[in-house]
Amino acid sequence: MSTLIRTAISTACLGLLALTGCAGGSYRPVSDVPVKLGRPYRVKGALYVPAVDPAYDVLGYASWYGSESGKRTASGERFRADWATAAHTTLPLPTYVEVTALDTGRRIIVRINDRGPFAGGARIIDLSRGAAEQLGVRGGGPAAVRVRRVEPTADDRARLRKGKQARELPPISEHDRLSFKSQLAAAGF
Repeated sequence: MSTLIRTAISTACLGLLALTGCAGGSYRPVSDVPVKLGRPYRVKGALYVPAVDPAYDVLGYASWYGSESGKRTASGERFRADWATAAHTTLPLPTYVEVTALDTGRRIIVRINDRGPFAGGARIIDLSRGAAEQLGVRGGGPAAVRVRRVEPTADDRARLRKGKQARELPPISEHDRLSFKSQLAAAGF
């Protein structure tokens, strides 16, 4: 075999290896299929039982995380802190939810692709840094929120899978915002 052909084959092999490295190694590609439910699991002594819940609509608190960028999520995808994603203890991976900040009424759609929060209390969702910024709750401490499962449009799903924002949603009414805040307070939170 001539030196020129060996050089061409070696260059092609090195190029393929480089492309394989860029593909994310063993990370799962961002996709809506398959949906992962998972078996029951324990964290810090608490039992979590993943379940399909089409009517999920809960008031509680959101925290945010972002220093884990580049690590694997529970769905197998690479965590990207600047994307609108979130962690939830039991909803299927992925699931789309609308998150409403009860202090402002602002709403966004996020894609759940990880497990958490495991802080206990009334924390019901961990938002990525990007989602917390979009919602305007990145400031300090946990934020009062409403989390509601939704079925976004195909365009919004595609945008979120590519790390872009879903379409902007109008804020909830002042009446609804105050009602949700009072319900959360009445629950002792």
